[in-house]
Amino acid sequence: MNIQSFADNYLGGLKTVLAGFDLERYEKIVLMIMDAYHDGSRIFVMGNGGSGATASHFACDINKGCCMDLDKKFKVMCLNDNMPTLMALANDVSYDVVFEAQLKNFFVPGDLVIGISGSGNSENVLRAIRYAGRGGGRTIGLSGFSGGRLSETADVSFVAAVHDMQKVEDVHMILVHMIMQTVYGLLHGASAGPCDQTADS
Repeated sequence: MNIQSFADNYLGGLKTVLAGFDLERYEKIVLMIMDAYHDGSRIFVMGNGGSGATASHFACDINKGCCMDLDKKFKVMCLNDNMPTLMALANDVSYDVVFEAQLKNFFVPGDLVIGISGSGNSENVLRAIRYAGRGGGRTIGLSGFSGGRLSETADVSFVAAVHDMQKVEDVHMILVHMIMQTVYGLLHGASAGPCDQTADS
């Protein structure tokens, strides 16, 4: 393997998928997150594996990065962060219910539920999205490849249309950082710069 050629090809593929970035759906997602903030609704986010890491990162960025200096706070909960609860549900019931079961403890109508699944077919994510939809919640799905079932189930879906899981996860992480900086700007005024108060993280 030629390492530099590989890197050049990888970055070229990433540039190609980013060239098709759906700005309209991105705006819808940002506005749904802002609506949840203004309504005082909770935002639940979840995923498995790398998508779980993205979900955890998302909760950190929004809870801390967007409103640290504001009296009104976001209420974002990452459902894959509580490992004892997740493992207890997986062991005693089924891994398919690990997110849906947690929503039954906390979810109320109007809450926003965000599912992240590279394939778009993670059953535990799909069950949580369906539960929220039936219960009067608003739902967002982030997926890749051809979108999977998640793109057909969520109210608003964003698909990183590339058949490469790592590039899908790259795009989702870029999306999370774009959301963070856009939300920060909307809350702090048009003159606000990047979220430099988070430089230590």
